[in-house]
Amino acid sequence: IFLTNTIGLVQAFIIGEDFLGNDDVCLVLGDNIFHGSELQNLSAKAGQTVKNESKAIVFGNYMKDPERYGVVAFDKSGKAYDLEEKPESPKSKYAVTGLYFYDSTVTQRARELKPSPRGELEITDINNVYLKKNTLAVKVLDSGTAWLDTGTFGSLMQAGQFVQAIEERQGLKIGSIEEAAYRSGFITKEQVYKLAAPLLKSGYGENLMKL
Repeated sequence: IFLTNTIGLVQAFIIGEDFLGNDDVCLVLGDNIFHGSELQNLSAKAGQTVKNESKAIVFGNYMKDPERYGVVAFDKSGKAYDLEEKPESPKSKYAVTGLYFYDSTVTQRARELKPSPRGELEITDINNVYLKKNTLAVKVLDSGTAWLDTGTFGSLMQAGQFVQAIEERQGLKIGSIEEAAYRSGFITKEQVYKLAAPLLKSGYGENLMKL
C-alpha cells in the first residue's frame, strides 16, 4: 500500500491506482449506509452515464444540518453551481452523500490535487475540478431512499435502530452481499446454499437459506 503524509478520501484513488487501471470507479464511504428500492437502478444508470459521457456523478440529500458535510448549491434551473466542504454558512440544505461515480481520469486528477488547509486531499475539491469543467452531475436522492452517515456516536445509534427496525419488521437483511449477488445473477442457488451452510447457527445463515 502506498502511503504519504497527506490523508483524505481522494488518496484512495492514488493508493488504488494500479488496481483501477483505466476503469471508471465507484467510491462508497465505509461509514455510510444507503437503503431504498431504487438504489440498484440509480447506481446502474450512474455507472452507465459515467462510462458513456466521461463525467462524474454524485448524489445530494436534503439535511437539517448540512454544515457537517460537503454542501452543494443549485441554481434556479436545478443545476449545481457550487460545492463547499463543511461550510459555516451553507448555501443550501443539500449535503453530498458518500456515494461517488468517476470516470477513469479521476486518478490523474487526484495526483494533481493540492492538500487543503486541513492538510487533506478533499473529495469536495476533486468534485469541484469536475464541476468547473462542466462534467459533474449532481442527482438528488428521492424521499424513498435513506442515507445514513454513521460518523458520530449519535448517528451510529440511529443507523443501528433503523437497520433493526427494517430487518425485524420486514424480515429482510440489509447489506447482504450474498443476496445481492444471487438476485443479480452473479451466483447460483447452489452457491448460496454452500455459502450459507457454515452460518446456519446464525440468523444470517437462515436468512440466506430462505432466499
